[in-house]
Amino acid sequence: MKIIRGLAGMMAATLFSWPLSAAAEIHIAVAGPMKGQFEDLGQQIRAGAEQAVVDINMAGGVLGEPLVLDIVDDGCDETQAKAVANQLIGREVSMVVGHVCFSASIPASEIYSEAGIVQISPATTLPKYTDERPGPGIYRLAPRDDEQARVLGQYLADAFAGQDIALLHDKTAYGKGLTDAVRVVLNQNGVTETLYEGFDAGLNDYRILVSRLALEGADVVFIGGYHPEAGLIKLEMQRLGVEAVLVGGDTLMPQSFWDVAGEAGEGTTFTYPLDPRSFESASTVIEALESREEIAERYALAAYAAVEAWAEAVEAAGAPDFAALTKVMDEQAFPTILGDISFDDKGDSSVAQFVIYEWKSGKPIQR
Repeated sequence: MKIIRGLAGMMAATLFSWPLSAAAEIHIAVAGPMKGQFEDLGQQIRAGAEQAVVDINMAGGVLGEPLVLDIVDDGCDETQAKAVANQLIGREVSMVVGHVCFSASIPASEIYSEAGIVQISPATTLPKYTDERPGPGIYRLAPRDDEQARVLGQYLADAFAGQDIALLHDKTAYGKGLTDAVRVVLNQNGVTETLYEGFDAGLNDYRILVSRLALEGADVVFIGGYHPEAGLIKLEMQRLGVEAVLVGGDTLMPQSFWDVAGEAGEGTTFTYPLDPRSFESASTVIEALESREEIAERYALAAYAAVEAWAEAVEAAGAPDFAALTKVMDEQAFPTILGDISFDDKGDSSVAQFVIYEWKSGKPIQR
């Protein structure tokens, strides 16, 4: 199947399916946080999957049948994720693009695997998601946190040798897991942190935490957590005159980090996979997304690639049959806007790993 990418301006009332014939429809879904604190991430994967469905349907569909996209909101919550996963079973979806948060992806994966539904997460980076996957059909197009931790820990040890390093985490599985893994790498390099502290996510005031950083004399602050809190903490650091460099993980890439921190975010450093916007193969899709005023960042492009890879696998398998489909996905590589993608025996993909970025003048720049 040759997929025509990026047909800008083709979005209409029939966004989720395109009339091809009287053939049966194939349902797929997007699951993620569509409202609330992390809605920008959920909306990215929604936009990317929508664009892929339009482009694939315009090119003839999958096995000559149109795709229909269902969108569900998991709220980054375990209970809600289980509920929407069961809803998608009832809707007879063949594949789910999602989820974003570890707390939603893991419990949902157990339901999908048992039900024979392929799940491809474009955003879940916690190793446990694939290390302990409940069965076949569970994949990711996001790099692993243990690799991110290795890059971050080595960067901190090398770039800030002899300086005081504070380690913060937001007590979530992602945030604490990443910080703990970075801590291990630092300690292996002979570096002992000045401060190790957890904080509560969702607050509007982090003066007490930042005052503690000032008292400890931190030169660099590593934060394992998400962009809303990181932006507020960096803003508070500026207000209180704490000149420490802020370092974080891939969740500091979204523009919304800068929207919160503003100029206080200048110099903030973080890890992120090689920017997919630099891929020439993604340029048409980026143009199509931006023409719809959608954010064409990594999660959107990874979601697009997830639908592409699954569609190519269905074509190769000859049907969206779970057993045949997963056999193909486990054994073959698939051309996508992110390059040729294959999956290993855990379900981890061959997408690019992490590099160092820095916020400069409101833009993330690769160092």
